[in-house]
Amino acid sequence: MKDGAKLMGTNNILVAFGLTLFAGLSTGIGGLIAFIYRKTNTKLLSIILGFSAGVMIYVSFVEILSEAREHLMSVLHEDMASWLTVLSFFGGMMLIAIIDQMIPSYDNPHETHKVEDMDVCKAESNESKEKRLLRTGIFTAIAITIHNFPEGLASFTSAVKDPSLGVAIAIAIAIHNIPEGITVSVPIYCATGSRKKAFLLSFLSGLSEPLGALIGYLILLPFMNEVVFGIVFAAVAGIMVFISFDELLPMAREYGEHHLSIYGLVGGMLLMAISLILFL
Repeated sequence: MKDGAKLMGTNNILVAFGLTLFAGLSTGIGGLIAFIYRKTNTKLLSIILGFSAGVMIYVSFVEILSEAREHLMSVLHEDMASWLTVLSFFGGMMLIAIIDQMIPSYDNPHETHKVEDMDVCKAESNESKEKRLLRTGIFTAIAITIHNFPEGLASFTSAVKDPSLGVAIAIAIAIHNIPEGITVSVPIYCATGSRKKAFLLSFLSGLSEPLGALIGYLILLPFMNEVVFGIVFAAVAGIMVFISFDELLPMAREYGEHHLSIYGLVGGMLLMAISLILFL
């Protein structure tokens, strides 16, 4: 276990948990936004979601995959290390895809809600609709909770390896968690009329992110070596790329214009590229 702790960077572990907690609890920020603002700034959301995707895609391909391969090459033959990196990368994609398939489409957190939806639901409320909305809100919160486990592992593992890298990824994940918080809080508020319940459920759904990091840490630490770390790191890259293409970019397009999401994507990549040169 000491070797695993040393490899993961003992001094970085608390920082990594802190960053993962920050990323996860951003769903609560989304819940607050739903009550503070009367109208969703769709153009801004489209840009920042695209920006978040750009950060995660660039850092996954340019930094994380190469780091994973280097760890594997330190103990394995070059060809074996390359194949294992690729298999782990697509294995991470498969993991998050399987989690998505386990969630019914009508309860999937990919369906966006806007702040102004609350005004509509208040005008059209009835008992059967309120029950359906409550069910939708609860299952969406459960779906996001399940979905956040691998995201927590991704942000935690990256932060343990390098806190500056972890900050960028935690911010990117936090940005994409904000619309998810809105998606939870809107139907809960419409069903119950309680701002407190809506905020609390959106807030609690984000706690699964640090919980996922904790479980991953406790399971992996006793077995951690160069090979395991390389496999996990490559899988993390796959998870983040899948999230970007499956969640962030479609959500960005749904909130705003297609070009705005692409501008945000390029901006995120550019900022990440400059950060890697200056700080890593």
